[in-house]
Amino acid sequence: MGDTTQIKKGAVIRHNNDLFVVKDFQFVNPGKGAAFTKTKMKSISSGKGIEMTYKSGESVDVVQVQRQNMQYLYQSGDMYSFMNQATYETVDVSHDILGDDVKYLKEGLEVMAIMHEGNVVAIDLPKKIEYTVKTAPPAVKGDTASGNVTKEVICDNGLIVYAPIFIKEGEVILVNTETGDYGGRSGE
Repeated sequence: MGDTTQIKKGAVIRHNNDLFVVKDFQFVNPGKGAAFTKTKMKSISSGKGIEMTYKSGESVDVVQVQRQNMQYLYQSGDMYSFMNQATYETVDVSHDILGDDVKYLKEGLEVMAIMHEGNVVAIDLPKKIEYTVKTAPPAVKGDTASGNVTKEVICDNGLIVYAPIFIKEGEVILVNTETGDYGGRSGE
């Protein structure tokens, strides 16, 4: 048993005799009343999603999970292949388990796989990932006068990011995986 401070993305929680993976959470501390944690969770057995709210300090049945370094290899249909960095075994993980995190995957990316009873139930992405800009429209004189200081760029894995207008094709940028926002140029 744990409490609400142990709730984080990728945590496994036992609720109503079923295991759920926390897909997203938000700690809320309103001006009036007690603080609470809102969670979006997905059942490991059925794949069904639920939203739960826990009062701050409430006890939560957090299940122990194992973490393993894995490297993303490739996609085949709805399955994504990862290689265990310690054993060199490959593991296929379905799109349903990975969810929105798939848009950040690129060949060779190292992630932390969250395992429960030998199965991958979620992945932890690095906070920032480097991508090469493949398509970036040129900055047009007058863009900044209209308040338009960002443009849509397409990265090497197909990810679309809004970046400053000075970013050019071929540049390496950082993308924040928690927000999906531009996080600076690589090496800055």
